[in-house]
Amino acid sequence: MSIREFMRHHYRHFNAATAVEASEAYATHLKKGGSMMVTLAGAMSTAELGLSLAEMIRRGFVHAISCTGANLEEDVYNLVAHNHYERIPDWRQLTPADEESLLNRHLNRVTDTCIPEEEAIRRIERAILDEWTRADRSGERYFPHEFFYRILLSGALKKHYQIDPKDSWLLAAAQRNLPMVVPGWEDSTTGNIFASHVIDGSIRSVHTVRSGIEYMTSLAAWYSGHAPKSSVGFFQVGGGIAGDFPICVVPMLHQDLGRRSIPLWGYFCQISDSTTSYGSYSGATPNEKITWGKLGKKTPRFIVESDATIVAPLMFHYVMETMGLKGRRGAVVTAAKSRARRAKQTS
Repeated sequence: MSIREFMRHHYRHFNAATAVEASEAYATHLKKGGSMMVTLAGAMSTAELGLSLAEMIRRGFVHAISCTGANLEEDVYNLVAHNHYERIPDWRQLTPADEESLLNRHLNRVTDTCIPEEEAIRRIERAILDEWTRADRSGERYFPHEFFYRILLSGALKKHYQIDPKDSWLLAAAQRNLPMVVPGWEDSTTGNIFASHVIDGSIRSVHTVRSGIEYMTSLAAWYSGHAPKSSVGFFQVGGGIAGDFPICVVPMLHQDLGRRSIPLWGYFCQISDSTTSYGSYSGATPNEKITWGKLGKKTPRFIVESDATIVAPLMFHYVMETMGLKGRRGAVVTAAKSRARRAKQTS
């Protein structure tokens, strides 16, 4: 039984049914020629969402990404330092003394997973500082994600890879030069490191890394050129700035620039375990977004109230199978069945 078949058989009601309906609508949106922006909040990179998201990107089922600075860098941390990570199975039971012990070992905890300072963070700092310095000295400026694209595509980190590079969603995005916005990048480890180099003078211009306002203007240009030709959907994993920032591009274009002919978002789904509440960005129901000029009354819209680390991989695989392209294991199984049928027919 494929993942799609499993979900359609077992997920018949409540949030489970919504997950199926939203996945089906995602695939329908693509089949009609639409495109999709995926937004990543929380710690989805450390949760290794790349295992499914990278394949979605390679197959052309994701057309733009908005993510936090943490998700941007943590996918690369996992790529180059996975073998040095430590998992803490009893993470809910840790005492302050246990936490301090992890600190003293230079292990930065994200729920049940500890990111190693030297092997992950400092290794990336050395690589990206070279790119920052080179751009700074030549008067060039790039977005945060573009600097990561450059170090990944240059091969500077390749000797350090500790997972299959096919499971890095950022590497897949870099290879496709996927449009991206990283709102609030300054609130990330790499952002803090950049600030420290500006303070100590090793980076002369703070403007070497382009700003959040520039991200919004670049998104406005992309959306304005893209949406009239291909309805753009919005698949939001978690809440926060990764989703709040890009979805506002439509009301900005309409209300602040007077470009009323620009289409609304053509699909919306949010996976969130935030308590549903009007007045809460992360917990607001999709209907509230109609009043803000982000969605229309006919826009397919869904909210799956669940843990994104559980639901998002299932939904991504559902989409891939619905589009007729099974995941790697599914493709192998299908090929094996086809060979068996041909052998039986021949005999």
